[in-house]
Amino acid sequence: MQELRRSIVQTEAEEMAAHPASVLITGANRGLGLEMVKQMVEAHRPVKKMFACCRDPDGARAEALQTLAKKHPNVISVIHLDVTDLHSIKQCAQHVGSLVGKGGLNLLINNAGVLNKAPLQETSPEDMQYSFKTNCIGPMNIIKEFLPHLRDAAKASGIPGMSCSKAAVVSISSVLSSMEAVKESYGVFSAVSYRISKAGLNMLTQCAAEELKKDEILFSLLHPGWVRTEMGGEKGMLDAPESVQGMLSVMASLTEEQNGALLDYEGKSVPW
Repeated sequence: MQELRRSIVQTEAEEMAAHPASVLITGANRGLGLEMVKQMVEAHRPVKKMFACCRDPDGARAEALQTLAKKHPNVISVIHLDVTDLHSIKQCAQHVGSLVGKGGLNLLINNAGVLNKAPLQETSPEDMQYSFKTNCIGPMNIIKEFLPHLRDAAKASGIPGMSCSKAAVVSISSVLSSMEAVKESYGVFSAVSYRISKAGLNMLTQCAAEELKKDEILFSLLHPGWVRTEMGGEKGMLDAPESVQGMLSVMASLTEEQNGALLDYEGKSVPW
């Protein structure tokens, strides 16, 4: 009987490790972000609290998200968040904090991003500044402002080690951030400001993983593949549902062994 109880407790712990209770996603109104919200709230074991964030929750570009939120009114909270505006980030963090309480926020997904496809000679300082502000500085501010809620989740979880159900930040990066892959990919897709800002995001994640490992908060990066979305374009290699299904599976499998790792949607390591 004691062995059976121990087995049940272990099974419950493993299931908890694969299913975060509370999730926040930036850029949730379209593309990969919207698909993440959809799959996570309609899963066999759906999340309990989904904070779907975007710049204009009441605008035309958020209609699909609002429709989805009406289907799941007790789960999805659509919240205004402009990742380039520190005041907006602070307000969002305070609002989310009031909703999660001491249970904290289990999983934060930095999905919002901007893609400028221009090569070096056509990239202006303003292009580079905006890319960095959105793709690197924004995630940095978000990590800092939501850190108290992530710490609360880590303390409240009762789960050993690191996992996305305990306390984690997963940031959407790209194979285009890889310095090793520039020679083989640049001729197809230059996108200088995007590449450099995503490489900055990679370093930010590495630093956060090292600095906050004592808090048992997991940090990881995911490359979603070349997806047929508004950002990825029609020539992409896969559709959003397939990419997101893969990424969610990878997220569920993450442990402290992948803290600071850059993986693709199939769980394979991406070269730096």
